[in-house]
Amino acid sequence: MTLWHRWRASWRHGTDRWLLFLAALALAASLFDPGVMMERSLFDHVIVLDVTQSMNVTDEQVDGQPVSRLAFAKHALRQSLLQLPCGSKVGWAIFTEYRALLLLAPIEVCANLSELRSTLAQIDSRMAWSGNSEIAKGLHSAIGIAKQLPDKPSLVFVTDGQEAPPLHPNYRPAFDDKPGEVAGLIVGVGDLLPSPIPKTDPEGQPLGFWRADEVMQSDLRSQGRGASVRGETLVDEQAGSAAPMLGATPGFEHLSALREGYLRLLAGEQGMVFVRLRSRQGLEAALTSPALARPAPVRTGGRFVLAGLAFCLLLARYVAPWVRKTRVLKK
Repeated sequence: MTLWHRWRASWRHGTDRWLLFLAALALAASLFDPGVMMERSLFDHVIVLDVTQSMNVTDEQVDGQPVSRLAFAKHALRQSLLQLPCGSKVGWAIFTEYRALLLLAPIEVCANLSELRSTLAQIDSRMAWSGNSEIAKGLHSAIGIAKQLPDKPSLVFVTDGQEAPPLHPNYRPAFDDKPGEVAGLIVGVGDLLPSPIPKTDPEGQPLGFWRADEVMQSDLRSQGRGASVRGETLVDEQAGSAAPMLGATPGFEHLSALREGYLRLLAGEQGMVFVRLRSRQGLEAALTSPALARPAPVRTGGRFVLAGLAFCLLLARYVAPWVRKTRVLKK
């Protein structure tokens, strides 16, 4: 055997030893799970769900079956939690009357997925403590909640936009909110065609539908009444111009449809984005919008990378002789 052949044989055996050594080294290193810090886009949301009776209108579908607006929104939110990157946070709140109420402060999604989903499942219209649905005031209340939370989360306000009692365009409540101070979304739910509003008892049992003579058909001010809060400032008392129409339908307020124009108006005034909920995918895209992302340093573990490297090295150890043998046979 020539010196050249001896050197090649020695190198081949040396290669095998090096491959085994490197594979063992990679496996040993994987036990310590070394990682690197990387900047990643995370999301922090407090999601407010309208639980007033109009959200019980059955004009949406899930898997081909008719469901209420609230059920449709909850289904989309449940699925959307899976699309938020680990490290993101979500909290739940409800809206009824003219206030929002925080149920669960934002918590990390991946570690608390079961808790978030079980809490979401329990949210329904039985939580409403009033039949009123003053959307603008509820949004203002929700903004206040988001501002008071330590991490200043984004606000996601889910509603059909129906004010009850109706608002006169000249007598809208005025707030001192600074547009854009709280980033967020107004998510509109419901069909554009009006449908009857289900009536239920305090336990949620169906009692038919609301009739025209059971629902307030015009705004309080037109009836000579004051606002819901004593001493409340109204838009017309600050600026004498009439606001755009708010989607009210006098004589047909016992029917409900998505008030998209009104919600777009509110979103524009608050520096937010309006999104109509049509599908789970659309909501996922809105919740992970770059405008709502917050760059944060995240540790990325290397355990699986090192384990994969060790596997490739071991595979190479056994594949290499077969490759060499195949080459020899071809010659």
